[in-house]
Amino acid sequence: MSRSDEMNKCLALMIVAGLTACTTTDDIIVDRKGVDPAKYQQDLAECQGYSSEVKTGEKTARGAASGAVVGGLIGAAVGNSRDAQRGAGAGAVSGAARGASEGSREEVQVVKQCLRGRGYKVLN
Repeated sequence: MSRSDEMNKCLALMIVAGLTACTTTDDIIVDRKGVDPAKYQQDLAECQGYSSEVKTGEKTARGAASGAVVGGLIGAAVGNSRDAQRGAGAGAVSGAARGASEGSREEVQVVKQCLRGRGYKVLN
């Protein structure tokens, strides 16, 4: 593996990690007027526990696999095996980022729904 290939893989991993960090349950805004802070923290922790049931890792892996297939097919259609490899790599990174982002958004939705179900006013 060439130094350039290693650098490209590192860059791809950094992009995926950066995209998955964009949406977190820390961004949820709740109207806390009249809310017991200790009870809210307990409820939030429990709701975040439920969000861990979202299969974000699996969504990331499925996205990477499907992206690699599509990218490889496009690369093969427009060029040779080297282009197919590059297309597969680009597709895998793109698909993984999309899957991770989808998983993160779903985690946030689970926490919001859980908090709403417990009577909190979620503002965003």
